[in-house]
Amino acid sequence: MNRIAKSAIVPALRSRSYRLFFFGQGVSLIGTWMTQTATIWLVYQLTNSAIMLGIVGFSSQIPSFFLAPWGGVLVDRFNTHKILVIAQILSMIQSLVLAALALSGTIQIWHFIILSLFQGVINAVDAPARQAFVPEMVEKRDDLASAIALNSSLVNGGRLIGPAIAGILIARIGAAYCFLIDGLSYIAVIAALMAMRLKQKKIVVTTAHPLQRLKEGFVYAYKFSPIRSTLLLLALFSLMAMPYITLVPIFATKILAGDASTLGLLMAASGMGAIGGGIYLSTRKTVVGLGKVIALAPGICGTGIILFSLSRILWLSTLMSALIGLGSILTISSSNTIIQTIVEDDKRGRVMSLFTMSFLGMVPFGNLFAGFAADRIGATNTLIIGGSFCIIGSLLFARQLPKLRQAARPVLQQRGVLSQTNT
Repeated sequence: MNRIAKSAIVPALRSRSYRLFFFGQGVSLIGTWMTQTATIWLVYQLTNSAIMLGIVGFSSQIPSFFLAPWGGVLVDRFNTHKILVIAQILSMIQSLVLAALALSGTIQIWHFIILSLFQGVINAVDAPARQAFVPEMVEKRDDLASAIALNSSLVNGGRLIGPAIAGILIARIGAAYCFLIDGLSYIAVIAALMAMRLKQKKIVVTTAHPLQRLKEGFVYAYKFSPIRSTLLLLALFSLMAMPYITLVPIFATKILAGDASTLGLLMAASGMGAIGGGIYLSTRKTVVGLGKVIALAPGICGTGIILFSLSRILWLSTLMSALIGLGSILTISSSNTIIQTIVEDDKRGRVMSLFTMSFLGMVPFGNLFAGFAADRIGATNTLIIGGSFCIIGSLLFARQLPKLRQAARPVLQQRGVLSQTNT
């Protein structure tokens, strides 16, 4: 690696394994967001139903609520690298099956529900494994915060590029090719994982029953107030803010009188805002001060959601989508960084599974609520309610912040993040 690369502004990219992951996963996530865009578009075209949008969204995420904690137990007991390789292969198969059904013209709504459930089961293991794998790829602990933020930037870089490409492909040659490209894109991340040279993961040998280990993770997270409060805020955010994505097709077509290209533009704008937030977080030198970011970010997102719901002008809706993306990435990535920094290493997989449960596991309930609420009171009122709860969550977390800092300070001092004289 040359001198310029070694002094890169993004510290995480100094690690070879992380660089491989970054570029491989970057390709794959573009395909993932293409599939997500094509899915919500096709479901809405097949059913013209906000309720069905909610049900399909529920199907894709509900396994994370019930299975993610068990995924965390697996991650703490087995080789994370192998778990990730298997998960990527299964995800590739899922996308290729979707492509085959769509290309043959036989795809139906129940196919989306079943395959979404299957992908949700994969994600319930893949998500905590992916989170716990970051410290294994990064050579220096000081670069961990940069890597976590960069991971979020990857996801949202895909959200910027993927929907834009999907909008063009859907309009010109059909949604099936989005699924096909997604399936093939998994080859990049699988190849990157196989090319890594990693230190052997230290696995604590234990005779404890998996239920006991699961309980240990819950008790630890509940008793440590900085982790507990962060997870609760994230759960509220996921429940009330994330359904925005599910309802975007309604705004793109019925409210803004657009088409698939409009949907792609709105989702890409959200990705652009998220990239901006991700760049800011990935270039930060320390986790100190992230508490303020976590307290502020859901309020930013909630404000964007309310104004987006009220907008009837495309340029304003696009601008508010970018604000929503910014608030989302700041909330999710900052929460992830703080938890990864203060969690005990032998409980990392289980706690990150609770992170997955709070983040992805609450989304299906939000999607289901949003789908039924939009059908009853309209998409606009549904998003106003969600945005308002995000603002309330910000205010409540901000009130707790001084006490949470006090609780986290000994851990941060022990790990060298804060000096003993820091106040």
